[in-house]
Amino acid sequence: MNSVVTKNKFDTKKLTVLAMFVALGYLCLFIFRFKVQFLSFEIKDVFITMSGFIFGPLVALGVAFVEAVLEMITLSDTGFYGAVMNFAGSASFAVTASLIYKYKKNLYGAVLGLLCGVAVMTGVMIVMNILITPLYMKAPRQVVIGLIPTLLLPFNIIKGVFNSAVLFVIYKPLSSALKGIGMLPKNDDYRLDKKSIAVTVIAAAVMVVAVIALIFFMKGSVEWGR
Repeated sequence: MNSVVTKNKFDTKKLTVLAMFVALGYLCLFIFRFKVQFLSFEIKDVFITMSGFIFGPLVALGVAFVEAVLEMITLSDTGFYGAVMNFAGSASFAVTASLIYKYKKNLYGAVLGLLCGVAVMTGVMIVMNILITPLYMKAPRQVVIGLIPTLLLPFNIIKGVFNSAVLFVIYKPLSSALKGIGMLPKNDDYRLDKKSIAVTVIAAAVMVVAVIALIFFMKGSVEWGR
């Protein structure tokens, strides 16, 4: 009986934490989101990936789906097509990163997972843009393919790197706070030591560099869709 009560209590806490991550990701769409031509730069993937780091890749997949649906019915001007692409981008990044972290729960696993997440997400979004963007933008597919080296590739790499850096900066403080109030079990092997502090500082620097790179690179990108 006690084990059932404990499990139900944890399930309730888990749902509460997941609802918080969904809410934070959705809130970010209002406070930190801007367009780069027809692409959207935001940080909701940070909280989707955090859910995966804490609860596993399948949970990240579910949170990515919920976020995509919420965005489709409230904010998006691209409808179903946009929802499919948002889900594909978030899921490929978060699931890849959290899957690797699941089997390597330390600093190295987090770094490796996020780097692989950036690579997979970039590849997936290039393919999705080639397949889907011509359908709702009414543009020739060859035009979209031509944007791979000048827009799609650099944009997705910078976005993925930026989100990874943000995750490193906020992951430990937020997860520690949730553990401190009893919302998460204290079973995470990712410790706050000199190495992780150094990585956090580096991540903050990477955030700044990524923003600068995005601004300067996209200033020189080719205008599209006019």
